[in-house]
Amino acid sequence: MIIQHFTDNDLYKFSVMHAIQKRYPWSYVKYAFTNRGKTDFPEGFAERMREEVAAMANLKLTQEEKRFIEKRCYFFDPVFIDFLEGYRYDPAEVQIVQTDGDLSVVIEGYWYRTVLWEVPLLAIISELYFKMMGATPQDFVGKAIQKGVALKGLEADYSEFGTRRRFSFDVQDKVVGALQESSGDFFKGTSNVYLAMKYNTTPIGTMPHEWFMYHGAIFGYRSANIKGLEAWVAVYDGSLGIALTDTYTTDSFFSSFSQKQAKLFDGVRHDSGDPLLFADKAIGFYEKTRIDPTSKTLVFSDSLNLQTVKQIKDHVAGRIHDTYGIGTFFSNDVGVKALNIVIKLTDVKAHKNDPKYLKAVKLSDVEGKHTGDEKEIDLSIRTLGLE
Repeated sequence: MIIQHFTDNDLYKFSVMHAIQKRYPWSYVKYAFTNRGKTDFPEGFAERMREEVAAMANLKLTQEEKRFIEKRCYFFDPVFIDFLEGYRYDPAEVQIVQTDGDLSVVIEGYWYRTVLWEVPLLAIISELYFKMMGATPQDFVGKAIQKGVALKGLEADYSEFGTRRRFSFDVQDKVVGALQESSGDFFKGTSNVYLAMKYNTTPIGTMPHEWFMYHGAIFGYRSANIKGLEAWVAVYDGSLGIALTDTYTTDSFFSSFSQKQAKLFDGVRHDSGDPLLFADKAIGFYEKTRIDPTSKTLVFSDSLNLQTVKQIKDHVAGRIHDTYGIGTFFSNDVGVKALNIVIKLTDVKAHKNDPKYLKAVKLSDVEGKHTGDEKEIDLSIRTLGLE
């Protein structure tokens, strides 16, 4: 069984789950798997994956996990934590089909429930693929120690974000331990809640693209960022205060990011496009709104390695606080090519009984990386004046 712990999942899935329950408990959605790297999956993959998904029905929050969440996730109310204790995965929400080497995965159900599937399913797909291909990880602990020492030398605050595309749970587990040991205080935590508990570090994460994608589909693209941030503040009252900027492009985000929200949120996160250009835009925005940039934080989380971290640090030095969320570079640097896979929100309803779904799409600061229905993407681009 690949997923053996209920909290072997990223914090942001639990944080958005909490927000969904508070704001949109009736919402009904679909997610779909996208094989960006065109990986050819081996015969029998879907059957093995169904077995893994079925086994997840037996997962439940342990008392140790509950106590950790109560202690470290102070922003969750006791009602939500009690709900997690009673939550069970429902494999009927996941449909898996394989045609030759092509894999289709669709998730459908109430949003507050189905939101937890994305990360563990991606982790299953990745680990199962490498198992079936007979791959063996090479020298990953030694590499992690070298990276941790190098990041400490750069004085870079960073966290491990590698759950979704890890080679295996065992690799991610050992890498997190090695990073913590080799980087000292510069290692700030991990997105994986179970590993944060195991290593007594901070679970890291705030909001995902799907939060804004839902608001864009329901309320319109011009209102998506504003509505999404207002709803987030209504739930978290200033906690989890790093805003994601690129769901409908960073330029669109900053055009609607009010001075009130800019002062309230601790900072913003970069997840696509040129990180140096993003840094200049963010710092310029804060200066224009008469906010001291050095009081804010930029989180960088797009395909980072030691070279890109150094480039960014050199560029922003003394201008703003910078921190880094590093994923596949840590959890799948084992001598194989990591899978390029995602699961994204595709369809939403404000209520299960609504007559039809609305399409949910995601833009990007990288041309050609937009996600979702092509007609709806075109509509969102024209609505936001991004043509």
